[in-house]
Amino acid sequence: MFVLSLFLTISDACFSLLLHQKWYYQPPPLSNLMAPQQGITKVTTNTLQKMKLEGEKIAMLTSYDYSLAKLVDMAGIDVILVGDSASNVMAGHETTVPITLDQMIYHATSVVKAAQRSLIVVDLPFGSYQGDSKEALNSSVRIMKESGAHSVKLEGGSEVIDSVKRILTAGIPVMGHLGLTPQSIYKFGTYTVRAREEKEAQKLLEDARLLEEAGCFSIVLEKIPTELATKVTEQINIPTIGIGAGPNVDGQVLVLHDLLGITMDFNPRFIRRYLDLHKDIDKAIKSYIKDVRGGNFPSDAESY
Repeated sequence: MFVLSLFLTISDACFSLLLHQKWYYQPPPLSNLMAPQQGITKVTTNTLQKMKLEGEKIAMLTSYDYSLAKLVDMAGIDVILVGDSASNVMAGHETTVPITLDQMIYHATSVVKAAQRSLIVVDLPFGSYQGDSKEALNSSVRIMKESGAHSVKLEGGSEVIDSVKRILTAGIPVMGHLGLTPQSIYKFGTYTVRAREEKEAQKLLEDARLLEEAGCFSIVLEKIPTELATKVTEQINIPTIGIGAGPNVDGQVLVLHDLLGITMDFNPRFIRRYLDLHKDIDKAIKSYIKDVRGGNFPSDAESY
């Protein structure tokens, strides 16, 4: 009994000494991890609203990993979309349908770690919100809590309005998406321009108003006629972000891998490739192979 008492006394003394000297691991304060660098102003949903009111165009790009998201953010992009297009460009699937909620959270977590300035929007993947507003809320909560993202995006209008409203009740910002909705590709059967006919165009306009009234902070308009995109932009008070919707929307979004010329097997009219990286990367890798096989890499200067 005496031995046990002595052991406990010594243990308490050692622990007190550790606490006093701070020899144990102390993680950095969470506020330091979350705070933007000095001098950087974070983009928020309110920022986008002000940009629309002042006629300043919004620039939005996709990102899916830490390294490229860091470059995109440092360049000054306003919004980073962690898009379900990761299903195509990162995983090699034919459509956006296969990507899972867990995979979207993984990509979003990587992007959030990199971004200091941009507003981060994460796509709710197929099957995580359609037809069940409770599941939509649970999916959105998981994205926000596990990744640290700032908002979510989902496709559709009146068909998903219950999910939109339920997500918003939790204080989670929602971006809408109308026009060509890639998660519904098997329903449409084609990636052609949407809402050319009057009936579909009228529904899209009504859906845009419905999403605005529900509380969405912005709406993506994908692959619709310029005239219709212009009308939607003029008739709603929240920002519109176009992709294949002409120049008269409040902002534009592209898939980063398309812009950089990394992916080349997708060639719709609305893509502008600012680089030709697939050729540069191919050249660099072939040069590396040549140097390794020729004994030119590593050199003495590159060795220890």
